[in-house]
Amino acid sequence: MPTNLAEAAIEILQNTRDGDDLAPQHLKLVENAVNGFLTEAGRKAFDDLLANVRSGYTKPWFHGVEHLTYDHEGYVRWKNLPVEHFSPSFAHTEAARQYVQELAQRCLAIEARGETPSTESAVWRWPETPT
Repeated sequence: MPTNLAEAAIEILQNTRDGDDLAPQHLKLVENAVNGFLTEAGRKAFDDLLANVRSGYTKPWFHGVEHLTYDHEGYVRWKNLPVEHFSPSFAHTEAARQYVQELAQRCLAIEARGETPSTESAVWRWPETPT
C-alpha cells in the first residue's frame, strides 16, 4: 500500500505501461498529484484513479459515449480501434462532443453490417451505400 502521493503515482504508472494506457486527463491528474497541485476534489479523483488502476483500469468513455476513448496521440478509438483523429484543442469542445455521438452511431451501423469500423468506413467513406 502506498504511503504517499508519489508512491501511489508510481504504482499507477507501473500498472498502466508508464501511463500509456491512461486517458489523457488521468495522466494529467497523476502529474498534478506528483507536483502537489491537487485540490480536495483532485485528491478524491486521484484516490478513485488509484482504485480503478488496482482493479484493472477502465478508461473513461470519450465525452461519455460508450465504446469511444481518446488517447495521448489524439486518436478517437472505437473498442480500441482508431476511427478518427482530433487535435487536443478540438477534442474537448462542444462540437467534438456532438460529432463523437454521430461517430458512435456510424460505428454501430458499420458493425451491424458485420464489418469492423475504421477511419475509412466511419469517416472517409461515410455516408456510403452498402453493397
